Amino acid sequence: MKFTPGTKVGVLYGGLSAEREVSLKSGKAVGLALQELGFMVTLIDVDREIFTRLKEAKVEVVFIALHGAYGEDGTIQGVLEYLQIPYTGPGVMASSIAMNKVMTKRVLLSYGIMTPDYTVPSGVEIEVEVPPGGYPLVVKPVAEGSSLGMSIVTDAGDLEPALIQAREYGQQVMIESYIPGLELTAAVLHGAALPLIEIRARGGVYDYRAKYTKGFSEYLVPAQIDESITRKVQELALASARVLGCDRGAVRVDFRLDMENNPFVIEINTVPGMTETSLLPQAAEVGGMDFIALIDHILQGAGLDLAPR
Repeated sequence: MKFTPGTKVGVLYGGLSAEREVSLKSGKAVGLALQELGFMVTLIDVDREIFTRLKEAKVEVVFIALHGAYGEDGTIQGVLEYLQIPYTGPGVMASSIAMNKVMTKRVLLSYGIMTPDYTVPSGVEIEVEVPPGGYPLVVKPVAEGSSLGMSIVTDAGDLEPALIQAREYGQQVMIESYIPGLELTAAVLHGAALPLIEIRARGGVYDYRAKYTKGFSEYLVPAQIDESITRKVQELALASARVLGCDRGAVRVDFRLDMENNPFVIEINTVPGMTETSLLPQAAEVGGMDFIALIDHILQGAGLDLAPR
């Protein structure tokens, strides 16, 4: 199915998660691009009346620009499946697994794809178990994006405060081995790899402030690494997306490249940021696809059925 100018497109944005502000920016940028392409666009700020609002809007296809809980975790995808409205991005199961960092790791490890060691504290332990190798560690919520609640812990005295901070964004948290080296991200668009991005964050930690504060991070596209390593990371990104069922839509696979050039998958984002300065659009532009064309390409993917939904 191909969506042509004049098609009624609903852009779902905003929502109920901690990433609402980022989603509002993504949705507005997507909406403007779709209007420029000639589509009839309805921006829908998602709330708990979404069933009614979708029915009233009578949209023919949905572009999901929601980040975080209820938008990136399979919830809204299930609503759209129930209403039989085509939508962008991976389906219910793939979205649900990818949103949960622990489940993502379990799937990746079952396929032999390297990801940092981790533990999941229950919150009732007298002594919290940490991954082999000890400090430094990364503490973060299991099901949250934009690095919200994430912190780097260098000694045991800082572990409990980091766990408390992470639990502000969800009761289940994860303690992960910190991988020194380069921060890379690999975008995958309908099963094809885009140029890699190397991220250099001021202070060395790519947290929420580094992601969304102008001047706090430098992005090198393509990444300044050896071509053979680039291919290896791209192949791992494709494999990671494939085993999670994310071979439809635009996803972003985040990596750490250690001092021996071994790539470790950190997480997979199934609804990456979609402003003109977001990482995936930057990779697409270097790959020869401007923002308008990228948005059209993602929308057209809603008419595909490449993987189990």
